[in-house]
Amino acid sequence: MERVSVLCLSLLFCSLSGAELQDNEIIEQREVSPESVNVPEPQPCPSDLHAVLREMSVKLAKYEVKLEHLQTLNQEQNAKLAKNEFKIEQLQTLNQEQAAKLKQLEKQSSHMDSQQQVGQVAFSASLLASGSGHTGPFNTHTTLVFRGVVSNIGNAYNPHTGIFTAPVRGAYHFEFHVYAEGGSPGLRVGLEKNGEHVLMAGEDQSNGFGSGSNGVTLLLEAGDVVFLRLWANRRIYDDSHHYSTFSGHLLFPM
Repeated sequence: MERVSVLCLSLLFCSLSGAELQDNEIIEQREVSPESVNVPEPQPCPSDLHAVLREMSVKLAKYEVKLEHLQTLNQEQNAKLAKNEFKIEQLQTLNQEQAAKLKQLEKQSSHMDSQQQVGQVAFSASLLASGSGHTGPFNTHTTLVFRGVVSNIGNAYNPHTGIFTAPVRGAYHFEFHVYAEGGSPGLRVGLEKNGEHVLMAGEDQSNGFGSGSNGVTLLLEAGDVVFLRLWANRRIYDDSHHYSTFSGHLLFPM
């Protein structure tokens, strides 16, 4: 930059000197006749322009080399940055995958805990909690309430209504055994799901005591109900030996 400035000042100085010289020559020509005046020849500018240009070219070449070096360095830095960004993207993707797996494992663990909790559903009860005697006959179908609770894991069976309510969707197995004195009327007990008849157990004999039993596996939705009904004009017997029982349990949730 200093050389350029010197060159420009030199050129300006030469121009001004030449112009001043021309003005002086014009004035002298007006005052003195051409014959009496010896016109001096113009002097060359003292600056060596070629040397300055050569020096500037050398510096320019050095700057170009430095610029190329900086461009190469910049490309290398950009390549490293791109690699780091790619690694960051890979780590983010891996983190997302691990987070999804962790969420899935937590969900599975929660589901297993839930299954374990709801899987603990089972009950067994006898018709009478104490005493002995017949129940019935009634003139309509009547829900039997098994009050002598032996077990009621999960509290899905209600000993006050005689109704079992499924806590979750799943496969449930039920069994019932009924006992009655022979003669008329005979014994008929039906198992019902949501008020619809599923199957029956009973006995008919002229004298003595007789029994009947049955069992079934049902697919129940959460909230479905299962209970036993004594048919109209029938009777059932129980005593402290607990001949008449109703049992059920969850096989597995679905």
